[in-house]
Parts: sequence; structure tokens; C-alpha cells
Amino acid sequence: MGRLFGRRLLAGMVVAWLSTAVVAADTFVFTAIPDQDEARLRERFDKVATYLTKTLGVETKYVPVKSYAAAVTAFRNDQVQLAWFGGLSGVRARQLVDGSKAIAQGVEDPNFQTYFIAHSSTGLLPSAAFPGDIAGKVFTFGSKGSTSGRLMPEFHIRQHFGKAPDEVFEKVGFSGNHSKTIALVQSGAYQVGAVNFKVWEHELSAGKVDPAKVAVIWKTPPYPDYQWSIRGDVDTRWGDGFSDKVKAALLNMKDPELLASFPRSGFIAASNADFQPILDTAREIKLID
Repeated sequence: MGRLFGRRLLAGMVVAWLSTAVVAADTFVFTAIPDQDEARLRERFDKVATYLTKTLGVETKYVPVKSYAAAVTAFRNDQVQLAWFGGLSGVRARQLVDGSKAIAQGVEDPNFQTYFIAHSSTGLLPSAAFPGDIAGKVFTFGSKGSTSGRLMPEFHIRQHFGKAPDEVFEKVGFSGNHSKTIALVQSGAYQVGAVNFKVWEHELSAGKVDPAKVAVIWKTPPYPDYQWSIRGDVDTRWGDGFSDKVKAALLNMKDPELLASFPRSGFIAASNADFQPILDTAREIKLID
């Protein structure tokens, strides 16, 4: 009963959040997982909406959501028809919507990585091997629904220690997004954390990381992650071939400013099968039944 109530409450929150934006019935709507702070996401995706409106000839709008779970719910409920998902959230969403498919991913996304980062006070140093000395530390994941911030780091923690994270660490937290993970570890509020490598590199280049306070101590092996997923019924609403038009628009996104905001060097084709390793891993550690 409690789980059912929670799902209904979440769905209601998504409806309330999306209803704050005026969206015409024929508007093509997309969202994105909130892996960074909302101001940055809105700046990025409002520009993408402008690009898609011009390229598709259909009014396109970006609508933000408050959580990874809310992005999945909005996709399931047809409140959005396209979404920039992480590997895990994409798998979850496509399982809920018949005919939905992954259509594009960043050039870097088939070989994504999680960085384990540590505060300088821990004395932990970069290592090619999994850093077993993180045991007993205060550790933060990103969002509970994140591939790079939760699924893959938890998989490696369980694989190395043979235990759940809360049995390995003194305390386990969930920051909510990658930018916050970096800030929390850099401040010393958490000793160790797991972060999306692209966000780390972006924050580092933007001067928001102090190397004297926080550093990368381990990099996971590569895995598939982010992708654009589209609902299977969009052709019924916007005409035959619309899904292919959206895919082509994403693959042909060449504006350096738009790409840098992701940050990606470009987009390539994707399929549902590309993310089978994510589904298998999620089932192995029981994040998906």
C-alpha cells in the first residue's frame, strides 16, 4: 500500500510540475534527467528545443522535471514524447511504453565511465585497481536512479566487497546530481563519491573543482549510458516517419555550442539492444526485477 501510494504521489507531482508550463496539444515535448542543476539544464535544453522546432517544423518544448523517477513517469504518461535519459532511466522508461526506442546517443556514450573521487583528507591516491581502502569512509552516490552515479558504482562496490554499500561504508548518501556530488566531496561533507566523468571534466575545465581538495582515485571500465529515447506512438500523432525525422535531427546536430553544453562531440545512432548490459546489471543488483 505504501509503495502504491508513493507511485501515485510521484505521478501527481509530475503532473503538477508539468502543468506549470503551457503546452499546446500539438506541441512536441521532451525532458531530460536532472543530472546537473536546473539553471544549466534549462539553458542547454531550451536551445535544443529551438533547434528541434526549426528542424522538425513542429513546435517543440523542453519541460524540466525534479528527479530521474519523474522523467520516467512523464515519459510513461505521455506528458513528454522524447527524453534525454541515462542508461538505467532509459531502460526503465522503455519497459513501460510499448514500441519506445533509443534513437541516438553521444559519441562518448557507448564508452561512458564513472569516476570515484575522494577528499584530500582521506589520503587516498589514484589507482588502476579498485580502491579497497574506501571501506569505512563516508560515501555519496548521485541520484538513486542514476547509471553513472549509482548503478555502476554500486555494481563495482558489491563485486569487490561482496556486500551492499551500507555494509561497506560508515555512511551512504545520495546527493541528487553529479554537480552536488563533486561539491559535497570537495567540501569534505563526504569523503568519497561517485560521479559522471563528463560532469567531472566539465566542472574541472570551468574552474569549479579545486584539485588540492578533491581528486579522481579510480575510473570504472566503460559501459553504455546516456541516450535519447522516443515513444513508439509519435508517428500516429505527427505523421508517418516523424520518429525518423527526430532521429535525423539529433544525429545532424552540429552546432558546437549546442554539443558543448551536453558536453558531447556529436550524436550517433542508438538502439535498445545497446543498453542490454545496463538492464542485465540492474537486474543483477536488483534495481530492476
